[in-house]
Amino acid sequence: MQPHEIRSLAELAGEGSRVLTTLVRDMHEGIAGRVFGAIGPSSKPTQVVHDAIAAMTYWAVDRGVRASINAVGAVASEVYGRAEDDTVESHPTAAGAIAAVNGIYGDQLANRGNGFALSMQVRHRGKLVALTADSIATAFEAATGRIAVFVHGWCLTERSWWRRPRSGEDLRPYGTRLRDDLQFTPVYLRYNTGLHVSHNGKALADLLNRLHTLWPTPVEEIALVGHSMGGLVTRSASHYGRQQQHAWTDAVRHVVCLGSPHLGADLEKGVNVASWALAQLPETRALASFLNARSAGVKDLRFGALLDEDWRDCDPDEFLRDRCHEVPFLPGAGYHFVATTAAPRAVGVLIGDHLVRPQSAAGRGRSRRIPFEPAHGLTLTGLHHLDLLNHPLIYRKLHEWLGQSPAMRQAQSG
Repeated sequence: MQPHEIRSLAELAGEGSRVLTTLVRDMHEGIAGRVFGAIGPSSKPTQVVHDAIAAMTYWAVDRGVRASINAVGAVASEVYGRAEDDTVESHPTAAGAIAAVNGIYGDQLANRGNGFALSMQVRHRGKLVALTADSIATAFEAATGRIAVFVHGWCLTERSWWRRPRSGEDLRPYGTRLRDDLQFTPVYLRYNTGLHVSHNGKALADLLNRLHTLWPTPVEEIALVGHSMGGLVTRSASHYGRQQQHAWTDAVRHVVCLGSPHLGADLEKGVNVASWALAQLPETRALASFLNARSAGVKDLRFGALLDEDWRDCDPDEFLRDRCHEVPFLPGAGYHFVATTAAPRAVGVLIGDHLVRPQSAAGRGRSRRIPFEPAHGLTLTGLHHLDLLNHPLIYRKLHEWLGQSPAMRQAQSG
């Protein structure tokens, strides 16, 4: 590990200890407050002394533990750190763990300047590709004018696109097959899924603007393929890119969303309900605070927030309120969705793929509707959320959709 990574790991461990200490302290305060309240006014002097001692004790424990961990990290970085070592992010297992932490607490890592806070970046064969003409030309030596950009989902990395199907088939990733079959050059991204979707959308818009400018050969068309949260990020990026009049938006011909929660994810809605209920009692209020410490990115999945206006100037933990604005599709681009259910018929409608219901993935809600054309969608049965990352039926549709010319697509829509 490199020295700065060891220090960042120590900071992360220290932050974890702070969260745990805060949880125990707040539960202690809630239970003690209930007991003293039951005794009545006569317990007030004792409560004051108790609260003062408890506050001092928890403060000392928190500061002591964090100082010790940071000291160990500083020493370890000097003794064991090697500047010439590969970064931790280059190793798939470690990168996956870092991505998961970013998905849960990534906004806090970024706010604290932790070295493990991810940024929006292009990755090629596990390595970061700098957004310079030379680096891009070196990484994409056989670049074509057709680009397929793959945007992973929450808590994942670009390696998720290499997922092997549960059926055991050794299928090549979508990007590799699109390169061989339709001459698309695959570009894989890694980003901090704990940040607001709108923040990642702006970052992706800027990245695509630079990539479009520096691409080794003239760009003929761009296809954006997003899995889960990645589909929301691509739609957000398209909005902000068009708002900034980026040239790359004119080259987008296809946007494909695989299991994206356009109308929200039930798991996040359930956590919102649970945290709201726990906050009603002093004994469990600490648990509510613990749950509410989850990242802004995952909270955006509650109703599919794409824009700053969807979350700005409001309580992020308010009870099941949908504030999302509608975001129009890019003109000239075909928008496609893939939805799936892990069980057949009525049960499948209720549980979806265990994370996203088919109605949300297809954008069909009672009060909101995403304007996907029915002919541009695919709904499957018996697949889980991660199965969408590599499946023969989905690739068949990808090949069909991305193989269409703009004239053919317009004729079908007409």
